[in-house]
Amino acid sequence: MRDLLACHHQRHDTFIVNFPTRRQVHFLQLPTTHRDHQKRRHVQPMAVFQRQCGQRVAVFRHRLNRFALQMADQEQARRKRTQPTWAPPGGSSATPLKLYNSLTRKKEVFVPQKGRRVGWYSCGPTVYDTSHMGHARSYISFDILRRVMQDYFNYDVLYAMNITDIDDKIIRRARQNHLLEQYVDKKPSQKQLLEDVQTAMQPYREKLEKETDPDKKAMLQRITNKVEETVSKLEQVAEASKGEELKKALVGDARDPLSEWLDSMHGSEVTDNSIFTKLPQYFEAEFHKDMEALNVLPADVLTRVSEYIPEVIEYVQTIIDKGYGYESNKSVYFDTTKFDGADSHFYAKLVPEAFGDSKAMLEGEGDLSISQDRLSEKRSTTDFALWKASKPGEPSWDSPWGMGRPGWHIECSVMASCILGGSLDIHTGGYDLKFPHHDNEIAQAEAYYDNDHWVRYFLHSGHLTIEGCKMSKSLKNFITIQEALSKYSSRQLRLGFLLHSWKDTLDYSSDTMGTAVKYEKMINEFFLTVKDVLRTDAPPFLKWDKPELQLAERFQQRKEGVHQALCDNIDTRATMDQMRELVSDSNVYLKEKRDARQQPDHALLGDIATYLTRMLKIFGAIEGEELIGFPVGGTSQAANLEETVMPYLSTMAEFRDKVRQVARQEKAKEILQLCDGLRDDVLPQLGVRLEDHEGLPPVVKLVDKETLLKEREEKIKIEEEKRRQKEEKQRKQQELQAAKEAKRRIPPSELFLKDTDKYSNFDDTGFPTHDKEGKELSKGQQKKLRKLYDAQEKLYGEYLKSQEQQDGLINGAEAK
Repeated sequence: MRDLLACHHQRHDTFIVNFPTRRQVHFLQLPTTHRDHQKRRHVQPMAVFQRQCGQRVAVFRHRLNRFALQMADQEQARRKRTQPTWAPPGGSSATPLKLYNSLTRKKEVFVPQKGRRVGWYSCGPTVYDTSHMGHARSYISFDILRRVMQDYFNYDVLYAMNITDIDDKIIRRARQNHLLEQYVDKKPSQKQLLEDVQTAMQPYREKLEKETDPDKKAMLQRITNKVEETVSKLEQVAEASKGEELKKALVGDARDPLSEWLDSMHGSEVTDNSIFTKLPQYFEAEFHKDMEALNVLPADVLTRVSEYIPEVIEYVQTIIDKGYGYESNKSVYFDTTKFDGADSHFYAKLVPEAFGDSKAMLEGEGDLSISQDRLSEKRSTTDFALWKASKPGEPSWDSPWGMGRPGWHIECSVMASCILGGSLDIHTGGYDLKFPHHDNEIAQAEAYYDNDHWVRYFLHSGHLTIEGCKMSKSLKNFITIQEALSKYSSRQLRLGFLLHSWKDTLDYSSDTMGTAVKYEKMINEFFLTVKDVLRTDAPPFLKWDKPELQLAERFQQRKEGVHQALCDNIDTRATMDQMRELVSDSNVYLKEKRDARQQPDHALLGDIATYLTRMLKIFGAIEGEELIGFPVGGTSQAANLEETVMPYLSTMAEFRDKVRQVARQEKAKEILQLCDGLRDDVLPQLGVRLEDHEGLPPVVKLVDKETLLKEREEKIKIEEEKRRQKEEKQRKQQELQAAKEAKRRIPPSELFLKDTDKYSNFDDTGFPTHDKEGKELSKGQQKKLRKLYDAQEKLYGEYLKSQEQQDGLINGAEAK
């Protein structure tokens, strides 16, 4: 019963009451009081009747109110027996992944075209020489992005990469290498070699004189100086053995000038196509070895342009059919003017301001394709080659337009389209490839598919500099990957890249790598410390007090910080900062527990170390299946090695600690020295670090032997430097004391006499009166000198007094 209706009017004595709840019940007036009843005894009968009716109504109202209250209680009880209305928490929406898109020059929310599937194409190397750190800059950076997309954001990535094995640089280098090898095999005489080198150097010197680029000019000058120096030595040598050595050295120093000279004379005579495949095959194999050494994941699909010639020809023909390509003298060119004039197309999307940059366009065409006859074949200087008619001394394939070879830009458009279709989710490459290469790729593909979205997200890695200078293979200013790996580990190189944004310039320098090495040491020390903690006995669960609660809260904050950083254009620099702070938070917690002689929470520390290990695995900085930390003794045997040797090392460390305690009590210095020698000299040779902490059990850590030996060397250097500084300080103090003692012995009358370059006249006490020019000293000057004179007089008096005391002591001793 939700509503009870009754009517009450002045005339008909009816009323209405609504009581859906107890609170809403309207209390009605109770019966009249006894006093009112006494006053109304002598009223008229009608009035009595009316009064009685009113009393009965009041009683009824009272009973009705009680009934209403009962019904309200029942309604409230009924509501308590059903679930209340639930509302979700406010919370925050998930942060989307954003990537810096070169097509818009800003960060864009990443939205794949097919759910979680991501089609990704990356420009691979042109394999004509050894891979260098510029390659590492791109491929390590993209490997990190790929791993994060796959293993952190859980995208299903299909990663395709090409190998450029047909290119002007490859053709020219293969030809030059072949001709130089033939020349060396003929074993020219010393006289002939000197004549040929001088001939080859003539155009090189002319190039040097005309060169305006300061970097290229400096490079040409270095080569010229080196060749001239070796030529001079060879001309003066008399012994045959030394002559042969210098001949080899001269061929090496003059390799570039000799190769160019030979190519200019005999390049067109090279017709064997195998010569042009041997070079790229060799350097492709070297490239894959370097990538494996850097722990770069292999591509899911690897394409070579030499394997896609039929597809290239079909692609070029389709572009011609659609009106965006034209044949000219057996070559085919892309008509940029017509393409850009179409309403549905836009040329140079990445760098529109570079449209018309003739220098960049010429570089994109290649050294063998910028002769005047080739340039005159184009309708516009901005047009570029889709198919090049082969000249003598170049590899060639049959096509509808004659014997020729693919242009540089067409290969990526064709191979990426064959693997990933008409629209790529992601395309990656080096920053220096934006224009014209990548802009031409886009134009070709969008002309072929007649769309305007061949690439959705274009990501470009930043430049690499070396010690602040531009790196360039053409300038001979580069460091090979193998050279870098001979100095730093693969992990250290990757950490160096992780500590910088993938899209910004990275300076490969001692400072940059020093920071990476320190980061590796910092986080490795944390892993080793946690492992040592986890090896100790502890209850399975400890009560969380304030320190544990604070660390757990920091842990969650750092994880959220990592996630936000990765969502923000995969910002590994900010991510690594968050991870460093998490290590710092954990170390503070460990110190608090150590100082308080309390057991740290194993589960919490284990979770933190496992999380950090997982993140480093995602970044490719850790290989292997370890739950915590870096591998020890190689990725395959790390876990087994640690599990096998740690019980023995821990037993040894405990025994040594007990021996040290007894030795201290007995003050046995020799035994303590032996214990220290075991820690400092013997165990590091085995890859074991033993740490002593006052009042706490020793800590055992497995570390690479090389790392420990380097630490030992650094420690010795630091101690040696401290000893040297201490001796230097003592020497200076002794010299200062000797100078003070020598000054004390000078009589005040002789203090200024030696300063003849300042003063010319002195009084009877040796006090100066005139300067070197014979002018009388001013009162102010005399006042300053008087202070010095008086001070020296005091010092000399103290000296005489000390001498008298010393003489007295000597005389007294002799008298005795």
